Amino acid sequence: MVKIISRQSLGVQPVYDIGVARDHNFLLADGQVASNCFNKSHSTAYGFVTFQTAYLKANYPVEYMAALLTSNSGDQDKVQMHIGNCIAMGIEVLPPDINRSLVDFTPEGQSILFGLSAVRNVGLGAIECILKNREAEGPFTSLAELCDRVDLHSVNRRALESLILSGALDPIDPNRHQLMQDLELVIDWAQSRAKDREIGQGNLFDMMLGGDTQAASPTSGYETAPKAPPVADFESQEKLRQEKELLGFYISDHPLKSVQRSARVLAPINLAELHEQPDNVTLSAIVILASVKPVVTKKGDRMAIVQLEDLTGQAEAVVFPKSFERIGQHIVADKRLMVWGKVDRRDDRVQFIIDDAEPVEDVRMVMVELDPRLAGDIEQQHRLRNVIRSNQGDDPKYARVPVIAVIGANQQRQFVRLGAQFRVKDPEAAVTALMNANFQARATPLISA
Repeated sequence: MVKIISRQSLGVQPVYDIGVARDHNFLLADGQVASNCFNKSHSTAYGFVTFQTAYLKANYPVEYMAALLTSNSGDQDKVQMHIGNCIAMGIEVLPPDINRSLVDFTPEGQSILFGLSAVRNVGLGAIECILKNREAEGPFTSLAELCDRVDLHSVNRRALESLILSGALDPIDPNRHQLMQDLELVIDWAQSRAKDREIGQGNLFDMMLGGDTQAASPTSGYETAPKAPPVADFESQEKLRQEKELLGFYISDHPLKSVQRSARVLAPINLAELHEQPDNVTLSAIVILASVKPVVTKKGDRMAIVQLEDLTGQAEAVVFPKSFERIGQHIVADKRLMVWGKVDRRDDRVQFIIDDAEPVEDVRMVMVELDPRLAGDIEQQHRLRNVIRSNQGDDPKYARVPVIAVIGANQQRQFVRLGAQFRVKDPEAAVTALMNANFQARATPLISA
């Protein structure tokens, strides 16, 4: 008799990265895959690896995810998806660190340290030079010391710029703008010192500070390195943009991270799961517009093709002319939006068709306080439904404000999001109507000021 074993019985999320297709929901104990016609030897090997990786993910999650990130470091979409999984699992992915990072992603306690090999423009030769020098002479304490100790032919200016802007030098000096201003001066200074060492000629300031050049302290002379006039650091959003450019994703922070917790009550979909969503159903997602490509149709109408991004991944979306006419002012690169729309499958591609959008700062909810004794009362439910439906406007399709029922009080409260058919158009008017019907209600923003 064949016994069917659910992967969920392992107590972990399904593992899809080891070659098992996403639609294989069950594994047969005799070595067959329920939805596949592989021969037994093939499917047995898949099954064996599935259970091995499931065990590792359940018992060694940090080490497992670090290995997964390293093995997919060349695929930014997969790395971003796995970083999103790390966040969901409570595992923090730390930015690259010039004094701690190794070549690959490395477990560090309950966190994962970013690998230097995943920083754009930093080649293996530069990494080997940095790690060899760090192991021999200890951590770097300043930009001047870094440039003086490494071979600037291996660790060139472009690599140093990438290390600075990706945050790898933040432990030395968190002012990335200042380091960028100093870099050209410090490189010239370090190259001059290197030439002096090649011909056996000590720097005048080194000899004054340390006497004999050979006996001087290893750090002598770094204080004499030139510095540019003081400048303020980059704005937070600019630092994140630079990180995204060099790493392929945000790492020290994410524009949507502050929204993630409060947005759970709205149950937006994750972009990594977009292909799993049903057709012809209105869905919502909280995203940032990674890029926007304006398009003008043959009729002269404006529309846009945009790249959406959230903490789990990216997806392509389309804003057709009719929708663009209403929400075009929000379709701007780097804008954080809550979008509503439907999945479109065409030519083996999955797109999101955006029907409506609103900046996350403007997203509001209507909270209705319900006594637990009355929450199950059919009459009360009927009254609540009628009040809500009377505040959906002329076309309920454009009612976007969700209604949240708060049942109980203090620590015993439960939040119940009412279905999409119970959204309202004007939160203030809905609150007034609910209060007039003796329901305790309030309008609240998704993001507190």
